[in-house]
Amino acid sequence: MRFLIPIFFLCLLYAIPYVAQSKEDTSKAARSINQLQQELEKILEDTRTPGLSVAIVHGDGPEWIAGLGKADVSNNRPATPETLFRIGSVSKAFASLSILKLANENRLSLMDPVHKLVPEVWFENHWEADNPVRVVDLLEHTTGWDDLHLHEYAKDASKLDLREELDYGRRSRISRWPPGTRMAYSNSGSAVAAYIVEKLAGQRFEDFVAQNFFGPIGMKTATYFPPTSATLTALYHLDGKTPYPYRNILYRPSGAINASAKDMAAYLSFYLHRGTVNGVQVMPAASIDRMRVPTRTWAAREGLKNGYGLGSYSSVQDGFVYHGHNGGVDGGLTELAYLPDSGVGYFYSINTGNGDAAMKIGEAIRAYITRELQKPTLPTVAPLPANASSYAGWYIPNSPRAKIDYFAERLMGMTHVGVEDGRLLLASLIGPNLVLIPFAGMQFRQLSDPIATAGLLAPNGEGEFIQLYGGMMTMKRVPTWIAITEIVLAAWIALALISVLIYAPFWVLGCIRKNFFQPAERAILGFPLFAVLSAVIAVAIGFFVFNSGNVISLLGNLTIWSGGIFLATIVFAIASLTSGLVLWRAPKPGIRRAVRWYSAFVISAMLVSTAYLTYWGVIGMRTWA
Repeated sequence: MRFLIPIFFLCLLYAIPYVAQSKEDTSKAARSINQLQQELEKILEDTRTPGLSVAIVHGDGPEWIAGLGKADVSNNRPATPETLFRIGSVSKAFASLSILKLANENRLSLMDPVHKLVPEVWFENHWEADNPVRVVDLLEHTTGWDDLHLHEYAKDASKLDLREELDYGRRSRISRWPPGTRMAYSNSGSAVAAYIVEKLAGQRFEDFVAQNFFGPIGMKTATYFPPTSATLTALYHLDGKTPYPYRNILYRPSGAINASAKDMAAYLSFYLHRGTVNGVQVMPAASIDRMRVPTRTWAAREGLKNGYGLGSYSSVQDGFVYHGHNGGVDGGLTELAYLPDSGVGYFYSINTGNGDAAMKIGEAIRAYITRELQKPTLPTVAPLPANASSYAGWYIPNSPRAKIDYFAERLMGMTHVGVEDGRLLLASLIGPNLVLIPFAGMQFRQLSDPIATAGLLAPNGEGEFIQLYGGMMTMKRVPTWIAITEIVLAAWIALALISVLIYAPFWVLGCIRKNFFQPAERAILGFPLFAVLSAVIAVAIGFFVFNSGNVISLLGNLTIWSGGIFLATIVFAIASLTSGLVLWRAPKPGIRRAVRWYSAFVISAMLVSTAYLTYWGVIGMRTWA
């Protein structure tokens, strides 16, 4: 996780798209399926990952379809090519395929306003008159909506239909900026798109997908619903032994599919043949191509062709440009990716949430399938745009996935952009630094990328922006004085709070000694300590919950943990305000100058932090509501 303070708020699952710069060493790549299998089995053993579902497919057919390890540890049941794994947000592409099918039948347009098609579905968009939420925005994650709130993730939706699910989770569907400008991943978009399909097709979305895609593609056992336990893998905590219960996610279209390696091999073949299965055109090739291309972000409108399309996104791995999607559920991680021009793709799914295992498995598979492929040629470095220097300065993240995190994201994601030797240098306070080199016009790429992945933008006079990773991250320029002020304030607050913890043992011991501290001094030192301890408790609860593997259930419902965070933040605010009041009313004769000045330093920092956290909704945060 990227942020220290709000680490426990960043655990929203069901796929977080990323554009990784992997460093697979193809010189050590497996040279045969037997070698690859041994390598993967070693990864499972080293990471305590019970089981793996895997498929490697070429244009002329599957090369390998397998299940490795255990599907059920307690019953010693092996994973097989028929074992169903939960593929998480890889499911989203079927909402896009369904919408495209209806569009091809002239029953809707991707540019139709959503309110026109389903006015009964609630959402809020202050820019609706000029920038309505369109169908395409649901699929490219450009609605501006928040991602699901924790109580939506925690809802067991086994007995709800799609309309009831949308009515339950409505408050996360509020546009935070004009739709069709920035990309921010939101699980509710696919669900609203699926409801549109239900309404126009006159049948349940899951049945529509089974009839039009699962069946024709050859995904014979894929299902959105819980199958029999004999065919389904169990999902496990990181110990590889403790199982999770089967949880029915709120929005099935966003991440509920169970599928086997055989199912996913057929699905990969469908993409590699651009919508054709056994000579039958299930979807037009143009629709498959459209899924890979973003159109709605500012960068996409300026010609950037890589990023998040319709349920599919591009990523650069060791110089190769893959298309596909990843997915995550409690106790499971999945990735599906393919190289359209090379005619090869892969799928894997594991039955724990071990990110290290997933990363190593992906690296091993990619190294194997590309061991004899020629990497795309790197383009010639283009001249630096004449006005690139005008974009130098400080930037903050401007398209958070979850509003709940933004109080920390805007600080920890602050980045300085400089121009040097014909390149852009992005230096982040926290996280990796980036070097961007000119590609064409106002588009840029990273050094080893064969494609443009970033763009400099100045939309409609709103200021200067940079959209990175194919437009999947938006950064907005801020005046230098604002950036420096925020950095200084953050450092001051951190120093003040840490100093309280360091100083506390000394003055507590001093209070035990008679007359070492006056009563007034004890008060102005005691309340700040009380506030800091409450903040420490809130963070400690967060770390415990995060490491428990039960983030959604513990924070998405009213529990001792979610309630503890709520109370701890309230106590922090009350103690901070009380500290300020005590200091203001404290008699000068009763307090030594050093104690007064130190207390003023600490308490003013706490008051500033209280105001900041209150503004962003952290004080009194109810994660279950």
